[in-house]
Amino acid sequence: MEELKRIVIQRFIQPKLYIFLQHCFGHWPLDASFRAVLEMWLSYVQPWRYVPERSASPVGNETQNRAVPEKWASFVQENLLMYTKLFLRYLNRAIRSDLVSPKNALMLFRVAKVFSQPNLPEMIQKGEQLLLEPEPVMPHRQHRLLMSPSLGGSFLSSWQPPITDTSFKIKSHVYSLEGQDFQYTQMFGSETRNLVLRLAQLIIQAKQTAKSLSDQYPDMGSQSLFSWFGLNSPDHNNTYTGNDLDEAGYDSIRKTDEHLEKALEYLCQVFRLNSAQLSHLTVNFGNAQDESLRNQLPDFIQNENGVYLTPLGRQQVINGLRKFDIQYQGDPELQPIRSYENAALVRLLYQLSCVLNERFGNTFDSLCARQDFLGRFCSYHLISKPTTQRMSPMPSNTTYDPTVPRISLRFFANYRVLVYLLLLYFVCGKVMSMGPISCTVLLLFVYVCYAAIMTLLTEYRRPHQD
Repeated sequence: MEELKRIVIQRFIQPKLYIFLQHCFGHWPLDASFRAVLEMWLSYVQPWRYVPERSASPVGNETQNRAVPEKWASFVQENLLMYTKLFLRYLNRAIRSDLVSPKNALMLFRVAKVFSQPNLPEMIQKGEQLLLEPEPVMPHRQHRLLMSPSLGGSFLSSWQPPITDTSFKIKSHVYSLEGQDFQYTQMFGSETRNLVLRLAQLIIQAKQTAKSLSDQYPDMGSQSLFSWFGLNSPDHNNTYTGNDLDEAGYDSIRKTDEHLEKALEYLCQVFRLNSAQLSHLTVNFGNAQDESLRNQLPDFIQNENGVYLTPLGRQQVINGLRKFDIQYQGDPELQPIRSYENAALVRLLYQLSCVLNERFGNTFDSLCARQDFLGRFCSYHLISKPTTQRMSPMPSNTTYDPTVPRISLRFFANYRVLVYLLLLYFVCGKVMSMGPISCTVLLLFVYVCYAAIMTLLTEYRRPHQD
């Protein structure tokens, strides 16, 4: 029965599945939908997971349970291309994928974990050695049947050792799928190793990106209530975005970092990468980041008056070859009106804010100068968070000082804020039978309680501004 299964798989299933998977690996979009194809491939190359004795085995040592039994060595060798060539195809896909994406990181983790199973890399490497073994002498192969004991032959004749039979099966498998002129690329050769090192560098880069994203989430988490209302501090140099970070969430980013970490660990086990090589990749990545950042800037000179473009730098900017990373450093109240804001309300609220700041500016200063809880509470609402300094070819001549306490009402012009307020008033009126004044008092009470708690945790933030 086992022999029948092997023949059926090799003759009817393996060739068509191999062609299908190879086509998918080469043409499938670089998105999360590739997971279905990936799981199909990983299921085929792990038949030992589906045998009864393995599933019923007691839970013991994790490494021992993950080890591939030796009896599956023949299956691995007779399906060598399903392991090696498709793994190389996936490497090329992974290098071109966005590894910061949680789903792409999960797929990379799955592949690395499967190929890191104890005994599996050794079986694949043994199969490659047999494939690259020199061809046996043809007369031996031609008269193998005639020399069997049933036809008068003798096993004492000078035959190739049994390993040659396995080598012949592997070569037959490879040539039947790829043809006689196929140039085989070793999975454990130098070319593949370079690809793995390149992928390891991309994993380190993705881990750094994921870490920087997760570091932003403590601030975002403290503003979670107002983020839900769209009241969190925006990036004044960009338009409003409901970005992927909000969709992914902190837990997904943390999982992404864990998957990338484990995938890198598994790849190091499979290809025997040591810590020195990884540290070298990390250093190179840091240097490359600094160098690439410098190379993105146009040619300039810097003195006590600021940064000035050289003639070469002007040509680079004019031709669109390079540019400075410039951020808006003026008064955020004077920024252009966004598409998600009501223009009339923006202008009206700006005039109202100017009147309030002019009339109560001294009061705001004295309140924020206090060292007690009230001072911190006022600073939390009235003082802007300092912005990071960016390289600019123009000297900064703005009169705007973010440390001066001022009130901003522009966030009320946000369409999303207006919709949420209308919904809240509607719910309070219909469900709680509250009037507009009572609902306003309730909202102010909830806000003051929340702001008081956040004041104890953070300082110098303006989560309500937009």
